[in-house]
Amino acid sequence: MEKRKILIVGGGSAGWMAAAYLNGALNRRGNDHRVDIELLESPDTPRISVGEATIPSMRHLLAAIGIDEMEFMRVTEGTFKQSIKYVNWVHNDNSFYHHPFSSLRTQPIDYAGSDWLRSDRSVPFMETCSIQPLVCEWGRAPVMFGEWRMGARLNYAYQMNAQKFADYLRDFSTARGVVHTMANMAQVKKHANGDIASVTTDKGQEITADIFVDCTGFRSLLLEKEMGVGYEDFGKYLLCDRAVTMHVPYDTHYPGMVRPYTTATALSNGWIWDIPMQTRRSIGYVHSSAFIDEEAAEREMRAYQGGNTDDLPCRFIPFKAGRRHQQWQGNCVAIGLSGGFIEPLESTGLYLSDLGAVLLAEHFPWRREDQEMLAARYNRLMTNRYYEILDFINMHYCLTKRTDTEFWRTVQEREHITDRLQAKFDYWRRKPPSPHDFQDQNFAAMLGQDASALPPIGSGLQDARAPVDTGGLWNHESYECILYGMEFLQKECDQWFGERRPPTQVNPAILQRLQMARQMLPPHELWLQQALGMQDYPKAARPKGWI
Repeated sequence: MEKRKILIVGGGSAGWMAAAYLNGALNRRGNDHRVDIELLESPDTPRISVGEATIPSMRHLLAAIGIDEMEFMRVTEGTFKQSIKYVNWVHNDNSFYHHPFSSLRTQPIDYAGSDWLRSDRSVPFMETCSIQPLVCEWGRAPVMFGEWRMGARLNYAYQMNAQKFADYLRDFSTARGVVHTMANMAQVKKHANGDIASVTTDKGQEITADIFVDCTGFRSLLLEKEMGVGYEDFGKYLLCDRAVTMHVPYDTHYPGMVRPYTTATALSNGWIWDIPMQTRRSIGYVHSSAFIDEEAAEREMRAYQGGNTDDLPCRFIPFKAGRRHQQWQGNCVAIGLSGGFIEPLESTGLYLSDLGAVLLAEHFPWRREDQEMLAARYNRLMTNRYYEILDFINMHYCLTKRTDTEFWRTVQEREHITDRLQAKFDYWRRKPPSPHDFQDQNFAAMLGQDASALPPIGSGLQDARAPVDTGGLWNHESYECILYGMEFLQKECDQWFGERRPPTQVNPAILQRLQMARQMLPPHELWLQQALGMQDYPKAARPKGWI
């Protein structure tokens, strides 16, 4: 079989994740060189250095590439993430709930959701079926010193320095055969059929390839500029379009612990992420420019940290939530921001780059004649996932009970809720979420919806079906977590079951594991210090916005 070549245009996390994964999957970690992989990176493109939180799929990426977890965490200032803690999303009263990565449900039939709804709900829902909310509140790591002795392992992801992650993947990949070219793309040449033939650099190099991967960020220099693929704006459902970010170093602002989770705290016109790494925290206020100006947003972010932060620089990052109509057009595939972006509330930024690389490896066209069919299936899968993420994040906003600002009143309006999500709400008012809800999902209110998601005429093979939520990223357990954390059906349950409801029951296995966790799981920062060499910083003030 003729050897194929991939040219990745653009570096950063997306580019180097694609290079590392494709080399790992297609070339068996560089041991069976079947595909030439080259990455063209501009030396003039500024790099956005922010802390990144991930989801557990990152562990598969590292394993497929062949990266040692401990080395990865040392190099990237990595910490463990076991949950996302949502503060002030339901009411502006310092209340919170967790969306953890591990749960323990009764078998063979899971009654956790229905039992909780019928109870007095005196214990938060996720604390009845997961130990991780309290493990997080105790500040414990999801691993032990030495051998694991607690039965089923806790699932986790990572929080890390994304720029150092990209640099690490660069060095790892080039040592295993990926060619790295530093130059600016100057010109694109195309075949008569519209496919890309080659890229010419400002140094006079002409680079040919069979597949071109666009990792040029929001500019989308290949998929949009050269292939003419349009963009669908999600701004109607996700109103936030800007973030102001700041790094808070531990040498002057160490809070005395490293939280083993990511915090998302709702503010007046959006929410602030709080991502702990080994040398600093990254915080960023995701907000809507239609409801708050830059000066007020920066002031609110600094007030969240509290203390003297005047010497800490910040930066504003505008963004537009949405997706390309196709992620793969002709022989060009967009991975990362060039293919779309959905705000970082559920830490899906790096995940979408990860998924794009995984699906490209699975659908790689070893024969040119298979390209169109494989691209059509790739586009269908990516479309489903973008809409799944859109619905899930939209749910956090529209279920709020907050009315203290115009922003929070607006996000609840029916016009800002996707039709698919509204159909799910209508369905789940009649029955609790269950595993089969994501098989052949076509609730009555979904019929005929989302025609805008279909590719335009003339784009090759098309799938005439509207996108569906396959539960591939979040199953019924995750939906229950957000729904019941956001008080979905609270008034209805009070009417249905009356005031004299039984006390909320916690799975006895949860209570047993919590007792073990207190004894066996070390404080997160202690594990980082002893296992990875994190510095023991002197304690400063606790951030004012911490709950």
